[in-house]
Amino acid sequence: MIRASALTKTYGRAGGGRFPALDGVSFEVGPGEIVGLLGPNGAGKTTLMRILTCFLAPTRGVAQIGGCSIADDPRGARRAVGYLPEAVPLPPEMRVDEYLRFRSALKGIARRARLGALDRAIERAQLGDRRRQIIGTLSRGFRQRVGLADALLAEPPILILDEPTVGLDPNQIRETRSLVRELGRERTVLLSTHVLSEVEALATRVIILHHGRVVAALSRRELEAQGSSLEEIFARATATSEGPPE
Repeated sequence: MIRASALTKTYGRAGGGRFPALDGVSFEVGPGEIVGLLGPNGAGKTTLMRILTCFLAPTRGVAQIGGCSIADDPRGARRAVGYLPEAVPLPPEMRVDEYLRFRSALKGIARRARLGALDRAIERAQLGDRRRQIIGTLSRGFRQRVGLADALLAEPPILILDEPTVGLDPNQIRETRSLVRELGRERTVLLSTHVLSEVEALATRVIILHHGRVVAALSRRELEAQGSSLEEIFARATATSEGPPE
């Protein structure tokens, strides 16, 4: 469902030279997997997700989303994925259902199917009692839920979630994790976080990024077989890997 091969993204440095935000990242995510993309701040997680969702072009490398190349068929790749960015850009003056109706039109959902799609997304994101509320009056946690409802509108087979529980209170974190676990039974989920407990609670496999590189990739079974905690594996992987080349 998701296939990345040697993805690299470089930016110019002040004073010259290039800085690799991603450096040859390769991995695959199969149908029905919940894969946790783990790494410290600045590891390249958000850059990778923006490339996979066609918001950024890689400097080098290729990727396919749902069988569609992000370079040759970006429209097809976008149709296959629902994306929840870390900072959800929402219009503060619109009501929740107004915004989601607008987004359903942008996503190409047929007019006769929009109300049903909106109702399902609102129910899944547990926004029923906030349906007519103005977005600017919502707490950060509920704005995050509006972003999740948006990602679910077109019933995509793939979900890419960047820090989905950031800013949520403990009850909302528990509810969101339960929802992601449920969605993972019927969709492929790539979940970015720097919270180890999030990966332990949700993921069937973990990919650890550091300095823009994959420094470890383990299934839950492999983690258990190693006899080490995820915290220990993460500490070793991020301590021993060298920084990006200058």
